Amino acid sequence: MMTQSLQNGFTLDNHYLRDLKGPVPVPTQYAPSLGVHRGSCPVEPHKDQEIQRHRSAQAAPLLGSCRVQTPAPMDVQMCQSIQPCHADHQGDLSAGQLLKWMDTIACLAAERHAGMACVTLSMDDIQFEETGRVGQVITIKSKVNRAFTTSMEVGIRVSVQDVREHVERLVCVAYSTFVGKPAGPQKVLLRPVEDLCSAEEQLQHSLASERRRLRLYNEQTFSTLLQDYHTLANGNYSSPGVCSRRDPLSAVSTEFTRVESIELVLPPHANHHGNTFGGQIMAWMENAATVAASRLCGCFPSLRSVDMFRFRGPSSVGDRLVFKAVVNNTFNNSIEVGVRVEAYNCEEWTANKPRHINSAFLIYQLANTPGDVPAFPQVTYTTQDGERRYLSAIVRKRIRMARKHILSCKEEAPLSVPWDKSNQVYLGYNNVAALTVLAGKQDWEASSISDRVAVYVHEEVELLCVQVQMEVMTSALHAFTLLADLTLRPLWDKHYLSCEEVERADEEETVYHIKCPPINGGKSRDFVFLLSKRQPCKDGDPYVVALRSVTVTTVPPVEGFLRSEAKCAGFLIHSLGLNSCKVRQTHQHTDCLRHSLGHPCSLALYDFVLAFSFT
Repeated sequence: MMTQSLQNGFTLDNHYLRDLKGPVPVPTQYAPSLGVHRGSCPVEPHKDQEIQRHRSAQAAPLLGSCRVQTPAPMDVQMCQSIQPCHADHQGDLSAGQLLKWMDTIACLAAERHAGMACVTLSMDDIQFEETGRVGQVITIKSKVNRAFTTSMEVGIRVSVQDVREHVERLVCVAYSTFVGKPAGPQKVLLRPVEDLCSAEEQLQHSLASERRRLRLYNEQTFSTLLQDYHTLANGNYSSPGVCSRRDPLSAVSTEFTRVESIELVLPPHANHHGNTFGGQIMAWMENAATVAASRLCGCFPSLRSVDMFRFRGPSSVGDRLVFKAVVNNTFNNSIEVGVRVEAYNCEEWTANKPRHINSAFLIYQLANTPGDVPAFPQVTYTTQDGERRYLSAIVRKRIRMARKHILSCKEEAPLSVPWDKSNQVYLGYNNVAALTVLAGKQDWEASSISDRVAVYVHEEVELLCVQVQMEVMTSALHAFTLLADLTLRPLWDKHYLSCEEVERADEEETVYHIKCPPINGGKSRDFVFLLSKRQPCKDGDPYVVALRSVTVTTVPPVEGFLRSEAKCAGFLIHSLGLNSCKVRQTHQHTDCLRHSLGHPCSLALYDFVLAFSFT
């Protein structure tokens, strides 16, 4: 048995998590974003299939009848008509009911691949795009994306369709981890997923390793960041929006939101293996979390995502399950609720010795109402445990944000626009205006603040914006001169290999071709930027250096370099005195970071979002 240190501060022996600690092949294109260097993991990705075949040969005695020449189709599908008994008080499909269906279909897909009973370890990355209503048809599809040594990832996709329409709308996606249920102490070895026909199947097969690597990587990251946030909160740099304690007179104590509920596991709550049905436990957890969130905001908010349902141990018919839910923290437009599940049999109930079997963090949002700006009341903590949960919620939000944008695989339209000197006035105005609007957005959330440097993030549906503010001991004009002439950057900026002036339209608009070195062993990148610079029109206005990608026919892609793009980036420079100024560096990242991670105008995004450095 191994001892697993948990994010919520509890410790539990759990042998189910041991197989998650083995080395995992990481796609090389993702290694830079994860900080995984060559040599840190002794696995050669190109040998993955050979390793899996060797493992499957070892697994043959345990797999028995599931080792067939032609595997059965891996897809499993469920269709359900949403009835009033499946809906909440507003007529929408209950999130708890949907979670039960999702766990059922994922379990069946896992058992089809393994050829035996399977046990759920976790269900994570659950993102709810919308919901279904009474009278609509819900379709849930599930399949095994990848099988590792003794665990497998099952992908789940849920869509809804109105009976009068022929278009399906995405409801949510999720990923579950399963292991074969062993008959004895020895773990069950799984055969690899083969016959990947479509490009989507190959992509998910590759990303399964990446998601697994991120889950393990984030466990270490969480501990590191939480320690840093404790240091920041107890130091002199905390400020509203980072991790400082809010005014107890104007904020609501999280203790007010505590909810405790008990359920007796009856035979209808058990699965076909005799254990408590995992989907039923998730539904009960969602109910307790919703009550806790509603106590804070005075209404029933909508469940938007689940950080992770983690199953730490089994329960069975006759157990008493105690659900403890509490609001951990609130943000600009979301709220995090933590839920802990403890199980007791008859003897444990009398002796008051619980077993911690489940935990999860659920993210809620208020329904959008025209003309209203959804906002939750601010909360504060009044106990040491409340402080831990308060700061942990901030760290988890940073991790979720980074994970979302790193793993996103949406197809993007080109970010660059054709450069035309005859239209330079419009392009220059648009360039400066986009940066000014981006920097002026409200609800920036502080990621880290130190003596002279502050990092803020602003997340929208498909955008992640990062802003770094720093004080520089030089005049604003001098800083503007250095930042506005990109040909000088290779002299003092290690992120520039070279910078060539392609075309100068006038004194304010110039097109540059920039070459950047590889990051963490990745591929070298190059950019074609339109730089628009503006001096202040009056006292108090900042100096502006705005950049965006453009397409120039005289600068085709260069062999050996990955042509990358940026839609909006730049600097606003505010004078603080004769020899000091404040520089605000702002960068807009799209929902896919394949263009952005090597951007020469930004520091490493993952470090910013997760606030690895508190300089």
